[in-house]
Amino acid sequence: APGSDGGGSVRIPAAACGLVGLKPSRGRIPAASGLDVPGGLPVAGPLARTVADAALLLDAMIAPSGGRPAHPFAVRAPGGDEQLLGAAVRGEGRYQLGVMTTSAWDDAYEISLAPQALAALAAAVDGFAAMGHGIEQTALTPDPSYAPAFRALWQLSAARIPAETADQEALLEPLTRWLMHRGRALTGRDVAEALTTLAAYERSLISQLARFDAVLTPALALTPRPVGWYDADDGERNFAQQVQYTPFTSMVNVAGLPAITLPVAETPDGLPMGVQLIGRPGGEATLLALGAQLERKLRWQDRVPPAAR
Repeated sequence: APGSDGGGSVRIPAAACGLVGLKPSRGRIPAASGLDVPGGLPVAGPLARTVADAALLLDAMIAPSGGRPAHPFAVRAPGGDEQLLGAAVRGEGRYQLGVMTTSAWDDAYEISLAPQALAALAAAVDGFAAMGHGIEQTALTPDPSYAPAFRALWQLSAARIPAETADQEALLEPLTRWLMHRGRALTGRDVAEALTTLAAYERSLISQLARFDAVLTPALALTPRPVGWYDADDGERNFAQQVQYTPFTSMVNVAGLPAITLPVAETPDGLPMGVQLIGRPGGEATLLALGAQLERKLRWQDRVPPAAR
């Protein structure tokens, strides 16, 4: 199924449900100019049971008619018009991988990784190392400017919700109302400064990860959260919970990079745990090849959820 990912909304539910989730590079799917949403954060991407299925749907989203993609906007990911399913089916190549447990949020929030998240990461590292890939630990340079800038942009995204009267606002959930009012309170200068800060972060993150073909992180910092875990009334606490649950996703949207989440493990309670691979600009083929290799080794795609047996 297709989804939309503005801060992790393809990769997070995929990871929580034992699925493959793929966020393409900004401009890979020729669907928007990048100017209609400040920061160009959201992109469409597939959720699927297998890496090959994700690649197949991504190819269809890029070029629904099966021919060359129609690019009505100037924003376009680097790379050619090659079909990506072949990369997922072949699953070839040996690559240099970074392994990272730091995130862009580390200066603003207390980020703790659950043992299950670290175990899933270790399983993926062991699998890739056994297949001959280069493995190197890496860490992000701290940047305290990221958190307030991203918060501002996230709040701005709710400012144009069409709720102008008290009756219309009453139809919104408390968190949505909080986001909308915070977004509408931002000044033009606030928005300009946030965009400038995140543009600088985009350049920085791409530069920091450039020596790797892909960088491996946990998909989630915690196990999949139960229904009702998020605070429904306190917007500040809800935002903090989002960050602490999924600190590794939003920075990828800011940088416009491709990323794929892969299911690799299961908790004793039967909850899926996964990892995220972040690629270079236009590097979807590499992510799909790596995902296919790990999938073949772990045979996750052969597992059937208990309810479906």
